[in-house]
Amino acid sequence: MNLQARISHFFTLGDSFLTPGNPPFEAVKNNAYQQNSWFLPHFIDHAVAQINQQYLALDLLKSWTAAYPSIANTSTGKKVGIVMAGNIPLVGFHDLLSTLIAGHIAIVKLSSKDTVLMEYVIASLQKIDPAFKDLIIIQEQLKNCDAYIATGSNNTGRYFEQYFGKYPHIIRKNKTSVAILDGKETESELALLADDMMLYFGMGCRNITQIWVPLEYDFIPLLNALKKYNYLGDEHKYKHNYDYQLALLMLNRQFYMDSGGILLSENPSPFAAISQIHYQFYTPGTLPSIDPTEVQCIVGKTGVPFGSPQTPSLIQYADGVDTLDFLSKL
Repeated sequence: MNLQARISHFFTLGDSFLTPGNPPFEAVKNNAYQQNSWFLPHFIDHAVAQINQQYLALDLLKSWTAAYPSIANTSTGKKVGIVMAGNIPLVGFHDLLSTLIAGHIAIVKLSSKDTVLMEYVIASLQKIDPAFKDLIIIQEQLKNCDAYIATGSNNTGRYFEQYFGKYPHIIRKNKTSVAILDGKETESELALLADDMMLYFGMGCRNITQIWVPLEYDFIPLLNALKKYNYLGDEHKYKHNYDYQLALLMLNRQFYMDSGGILLSENPSPFAAISQIHYQFYTPGTLPSIDPTEVQCIVGKTGVPFGSPQTPSLIQYADGVDTLDFLSKL
């Protein structure tokens, strides 16, 4: 399978198989929600639309691969072990795409939280071209690979370093995203910011879990913007988290604000529990102190635009590590 065929097959995947409204995919989407109730059907639709628009358009695939002259035209036979996360739908897709586009064999350990969707993607590729049956192998334990890409928590990251450290590797740990506001955001910008916060219940590394605001910031417009996500309280897992975090804030006599389903509290940590957004104040003219080892992206008028964190392009690599460059040079 040469590079042109690989590109064509991924375009076909998005054009024919991974499309909302397609009856087989609709059934898979419902099964995925039954397996993992954090994967709301419309969140799955959002993830799939992002993949189709940003990853699988034919012109984007061609321009992306053209920038890497070291990509092998034919299959390399190299085995790349991929440990996938499962915090949001199809979050491991980009690693699979990159590995196969680079001409390697993908040895995949699926997340138990996202098996239905990923198995559908893999089966669809194998239906498009049976040669993928030899290029995508699902395994519970990854051994004897030439390189590894592993995504997990800070704790699992230490184990990944121990197990995979002697091989070429990319290991990703906990990250989140923050926003810097100036208090002059428009209603439409705040609506996009609410999406950045609450899509996928705020569980993605590109979800904003902390905001930095100027002194005397008026939180009311933001709280109003967040109200469109109060419906998440109808989901029992989310409601359990919300009730628990609210109880903690009340017991600790900590000041908080509530949109009716999303809690805002002052906290220096960029990592916030489900149903919470942290905030910190900054003085105009003084940049907030943000640890780049903890933050995936910074959203704001001088950073990543509002509404775009959850629609990354092919070249917006996780942790800023160029996955395709790493794979093309194995």
